[in-house]
Amino acid sequence: MTDELDSTVRDLADIPAVEVISRAAVMLMSSAAEKLGLADHDPDSSPRRDLDEARRVITALAGLVTASVEYLGPHAGPIREGLQSLQRAFREASAHPDEPGKGPGEKYTGPVY
Repeated sequence: MTDELDSTVRDLADIPAVEVISRAAVMLMSSAAEKLGLADHDPDSSPRRDLDEARRVITALAGLVTASVEYLGPHAGPIREGLQSLQRAFREASAHPDEPGKGPGEKYTGPVY
């Protein structure tokens, strides 16, 4: 088992930081989309919709993107666009939308309209 663990650690050490950050961002985006119900045909009636959880994941994603944008190079644009799309989807899904600048992650990204 120790040899397997050592192999896994070595493999992770070989992965460039931009790829690790990008993978983490994609995982957070996927989680947020699920929690917004976007994976279902009708997000409004999705049994998976959980806006409280979506807020947390979107905020975590915004923090990651803001902290690492300088390292993402050409990946930064698409990841930022994905984040903004999720922030807008959250606003649309909310019965009482947050004021601009108060939505999930907006303390890191600025207001999203």
